[in-house]
Amino acid sequence: MSEETVRVELFTGDRRDIAWSFRLAEDSEEKLREYIDQGRVWVALGTDGEVLGHLQAVSDRDGTSWEVLNTAVAEHRQGTGIGTRLLERVCREARQAGARRIELATATADIGNLRFYQRRGFRVSRVVRDAFGPDTGYPEPILIDGIPLRDQIWFDREL
Repeated sequence: MSEETVRVELFTGDRRDIAWSFRLAEDSEEKLREYIDQGRVWVALGTDGEVLGHLQAVSDRDGTSWEVLNTAVAEHRQGTGIGTRLLERVCREARQAGARRIELATATADIGNLRFYQRRGFRVSRVVRDAFGPDTGYPEPILIDGIPLRDQIWFDREL
């Protein structure tokens, strides 16, 4: 399936139907329950209607900043441009809605995500030490590419 056969659209169904996609990016069921119903969700769909990935974002009170809460692409489709299409769609919609920036957080241990976001114009804005662990609802041990999941890194991009 080529990138052209994938479409991105706003998801209006029950988010629990695509919870598998949220779980690809969220290791804490407790945290996922807290935010799964917030904001809006866009999905990448294959020609057969299969959900290939999603992106969830919320706007701040005055609409000048949007935050990506959760995003993931099905493992068998990673590296095919779907994540970029989801991210660019949301950046475009945020800009059209009057937002001036997008922010998001990921684990410092996830080298692939660090590379992905920086290649798409995001810059580091802050690091939160010890954001992931039993005290914050995350089981131990979690390793990402052999690196312990501990700290969180925030990125932002001006629109």
